[in-house]
Amino acid sequence: MPLILGLIFGVIGSSYILYGRRQLEPWYIVSGFALVVYPYFFSNAFLILLIGTLLVLFPIAKGREWI
Repeated sequence: MPLILGLIFGVIGSSYILYGRRQLEPWYIVSGFALVVYPYFFSNAFLILLIGTLLVLFPIAKGREWI
């Protein structure tokens, strides 16, 4: 399960990096890089899911000025 979650969040992270480079949005680039790298450091599926969800939502919340 952690391998599949890492793959899913890695694909989302790669998309964020591409979107951030095209739109010149640094928060998407940083979050995308973190999404690609962080699954290598965790083996617990719940932690991967929790951290990945927070990293996916962070640039969206930052863009809408919720944080």
